[in-house]
Amino acid sequence: MAKRAVVIVGADKGGVGKTTVTRTLLDYFSAHQVATRAFDTEWPNGTLKRFHPTDTRVIDVAHAAHQMTIFDTINSPDAVTVIDMRAGSFSPTLQALRDIGVLELAKSGYLTLAVFHVLGASIASIGEIAETTSRLGDARYFVVKNFINDGHFFDWNQATSSSYFKHIDGAAEIVVPKLAELAAEQVDLAGVPYLSFVANNNQAGEPAAYSFVLRGYVRHWLARVWAEYDRIGLLDLVTERTAAATVGKVPASA
Repeated sequence: MAKRAVVIVGADKGGVGKTTVTRTLLDYFSAHQVATRAFDTEWPNGTLKRFHPTDTRVIDVAHAAHQMTIFDTINSPDAVTVIDMRAGSFSPTLQALRDIGVLELAKSGYLTLAVFHVLGASIASIGEIAETTSRLGDARYFVVKNFINDGHFFDWNQATSSSYFKHIDGAAEIVVPKLAELAAEQVDLAGVPYLSFVANNNQAGEPAAYSFVLRGYVRHWLARVWAEYDRIGLLDLVTERTAAATVGKVPASA
């Protein structure tokens, strides 16, 4: 059963792969049978909605009426709420959550708030950590190093970056490896979730809709990303699991 949980995926800088990370989260929750609703803040034409049209609504998170669409409907713990933040709206939205009382709800234990901060590879991204964490309150904080653009994160001064984490309760790093470019391009052209691409959903007896090779690349990559989510205990964070709960796996390519 899902808790009252809100997962925010964001960054102040564009082009770091926020929507890619959000798509892997939605597939992860789907594979674990966790009911999920998603909000795409790329108003008015959202990128996330193209891949997950059924579960995604496009909103303008800067407007109070659209904030109400999200946060006036979190009373029921029937679904995890995932928000894909557009570039430039991350810090202002975290400040708005403080102003309207969402961070207080997290502090009281009424809901679980998790922030996935997707960083760029440049050392300038370290500065984003300081600004973001000043607004976090009692949210769980995860820094995501997304290698979508061949970023050289090893160029960071690790002592400097680590200093930002040691005072943040539950802070953790997540590494999203690079997906082979041709495979990434084909999934984008297909406009389907990664899971659907791997499963090759088509009518029985018909030729495969997608390349066996590219499905293999996506399956292997997605499994590595999900292993990171398992490592940080994401499922425990957003659900109330029983001991008999099953673990979702990426289906094998056929």
